[in-house]
Amino acid sequence: MGITSAPDGAECSGTVVFVRPEDIELPAAPGAPALHGDLLLVGVTAADLAANSYRGGLHRVGVDGGGAKEFTRGFRDVAPAISPDGTQVAFLRSDGPAGKPQVHVMPVDGGEARPVTALPLGAGAPVWAPDSRRIAFVARVPEPGRYGTAAADGDTPSADEEAPRRITRLDYRYDDIGFVTDRPAHVFVVDTADPAARPRRLTEGHGEPLNPAWTPTGEHILVGAKRDWGAEDTLRADLYAIPADGGAPILVARSAGTVEHPVMVADDTVAFLGEAFDGVAAVARNVGLWTVPLTLDGPPGEPRRLTDVETVDCEPDAGRPVATASGVLVAVRNRGAVELRRVASGADGATLSELALVAGELAVVKGFAADGDRVVCSVSTWDTAGEVVLAEDETTRRLTDFSAPLRARGPRPVVEIKASAPDGYATHGWLVLPEGDGPHPVILVVHGGPFRYYSWGFFDEAQVYAAAGYAVVLPNPRGSAGYGERHGQAIIGALGTVDVADVLSVLDATLERPDLDPTRVGVMGGSYGGWMVGWLAAHHGHRFRAAWSERAVNCWESFAGTSDIGWWFADAYCGPTPGARTAMSPLTHADRISIPFAIAHSEQDWRCPVEQAQRMYVKLHRNGTPTQLLLFPGEGHELTRSGTPRHRKQRFDAVLDWWSHHL
Repeated sequence: MGITSAPDGAECSGTVVFVRPEDIELPAAPGAPALHGDLLLVGVTAADLAANSYRGGLHRVGVDGGGAKEFTRGFRDVAPAISPDGTQVAFLRSDGPAGKPQVHVMPVDGGEARPVTALPLGAGAPVWAPDSRRIAFVARVPEPGRYGTAAADGDTPSADEEAPRRITRLDYRYDDIGFVTDRPAHVFVVDTADPAARPRRLTEGHGEPLNPAWTPTGEHILVGAKRDWGAEDTLRADLYAIPADGGAPILVARSAGTVEHPVMVADDTVAFLGEAFDGVAAVARNVGLWTVPLTLDGPPGEPRRLTDVETVDCEPDAGRPVATASGVLVAVRNRGAVELRRVASGADGATLSELALVAGELAVVKGFAADGDRVVCSVSTWDTAGEVVLAEDETTRRLTDFSAPLRARGPRPVVEIKASAPDGYATHGWLVLPEGDGPHPVILVVHGGPFRYYSWGFFDEAQVYAAAGYAVVLPNPRGSAGYGERHGQAIIGALGTVDVADVLSVLDATLERPDLDPTRVGVMGGSYGGWMVGWLAAHHGHRFRAAWSERAVNCWESFAGTSDIGWWFADAYCGPTPGARTAMSPLTHADRISIPFAIAHSEQDWRCPVEQAQRMYVKLHRNGTPTQLLLFPGEGHELTRSGTPRHRKQRFDAVLDWWSHHL
């Protein structure tokens, strides 16, 4: 086992204390950049407590230096796209905290932005056609009489007056989106050259298309969509081409599992990101880069996986692949980093070591773009929510300083932890230390997923807790992403075994430090991390002073019927063994929990529904365990990441109050 410092050995000077709960306005996060020649644009957003929303605009970044300057000044402008001829910019603008994002267009040399959509539920990110005239996007279309739209009789009912929903599918709702069968996603096209033109809808049904991309001729739009265009419940997706002038979707390829972010990488070849799996569902599957011939008038093509299934795990959240002369750029998860890697032309099952590293070493690439040989990325590190960097000649150069106010507050550097589980398995994580000599109280924080990860990127929660005087331990146990597919699948049907051993091994390695207090340790986490909190409190409670569990899975049996993903996720992780759901549920073992146990949950959480919190709270309360239940109105599963700023601050206040009483 071993402990190493932050990559550059950085230490924060002075006694400035970073990120109190009210400082959540400081992180300014750039999205994916857009690049055309010397024109580099990026949308930057930050929390606004007064507006209780997120604000931001587009910035123009000098590719040869000179920093960033405001390009637009809307309430919230994001997702810039530069037309192929370089004359126009399309982007999404929300006019206020409750405003729906609509596509706007403006000249690159300035002028007023002009809306080209006015859809009741807003629009998705714009994608230019090769003619620099048309834009494709995806938007949800409500049934008449729902979500503030007029019914057939012209009446616009309020939400509590809407007709009942008739549900006949299992995939009828998603957390942070809501019901989808009564507002399905569709592909639209709008002609920006005609001021009177309105968006044309090109699709019907329940295919749930996403990530549109144009073919080189501009005659078709590529999308990933549900198998058989969503005729039945399915997690499988295939590659389709939508005729831009109207017509039925054309099946381009049946995937081995899923399709995301299709893009043309040659005149006759499509690349996309996707998983491969058998059966109903995929869990803990590495996302690969695939290619398939573009066939529009023959049988569907056969996709070929260019990246190794075990070692290469692409990150779809970083965006679509980008074709360059020397290969295809993809973001890859690797031991807590999200790296920009290049897949060489002609690759076939290339391993991670065979993919050239372009950017993101010991960092997190959050979006990227290329034009010719020039590559730009939005990259987050431990002390920045994101900066735009230029990658060239095997080096990177930072072009922006959006996080200057953040760094001025003195964020604490991360310390890498390398340890070993009792079975000899190498384990990994991070430690964020507070100022001072200690011995410091310790908070073990477990991530959700479970096939997610802690990273080298900026993590506001760890900084808030460290600023309050706590040492924060962040493990990536077996089940996490970015360490190989076998690592991720190690806990399928085995929750509470090697994942627990890995978490405790990282904690034990950090507690060997003399500046930490092993007698004052708390545990907290959300989602799967909340499950882990309940499990540790029941089976290893003597190691902790108190626990904080949020948005947790506490009972797999009820989760299977109430969660938006429960109909497949519970069996995928618990397995088919009779009684496994019960045995792997913290609620089953709650009578063994005696340490103070806080439960936080969102009332509109559909991923881990609120009944999961209520059942655990009632059982603990009746058992006499010191407990409290904190419910956040109007929030979903993503409260800590994208909830309203005021609720996020109130949650931080409550967390710090809890630990001040128990550590």
